[in-house]
Amino acid sequence: MQEYDGHDTILIGDVDCTAEGKEICSTVGVKGYPTIKHGDISNLEDYKGGRDLDALKTFASTLKPSCSPANLDLCEEDEKAEIEKLLELSNKDLKAKISEGDQALKAAEEHFSAEVQKLQDTYQRLTTEKDEKVAEIEGLGLKMYKAVLAHKKKTASSKDEL
Repeated sequence: MQEYDGHDTILIGDVDCTAEGKEICSTVGVKGYPTIKHGDISNLEDYKGGRDLDALKTFASTLKPSCSPANLDLCEEDEKAEIEKLLELSNKDLKAKISEGDQALKAAEEHFSAEVQKLQDTYQRLTTEKDEKVAEIEGLGLKMYKAVLAHKKKTASSKDEL
């Protein structure tokens, strides 16, 4: 934080979401700790990169102001037109669109979780089946066959040495 103190385009802050920062964390969507956010202060995004100092410095070096309602001069014409169109919507309409998007994200996450659970169930079933088969095969004497063969090889080689 000290290294970037006073930087023109980078602000690094630390918020304790369990104390005085609860409201801020709720506003920007912090759901777990530690969370690193980046981007326009009015629409922060989750950072998904490495957490070591070198990875963070590399990422920070790529940061720059980007197209947003607060920085229309940085937008391409099509982005600017889209933002201007959205600015004309009522707060109620914007909230409805956000709600639709949030619901779609939630549905995608629920679908993912359900499919992962199916995979975990399949993995568990296959692991159990494999373990049972291994126990059955070993119960038929496989370990003893291997032990006898190893013993015979060892005793045969020692006879050969004589």
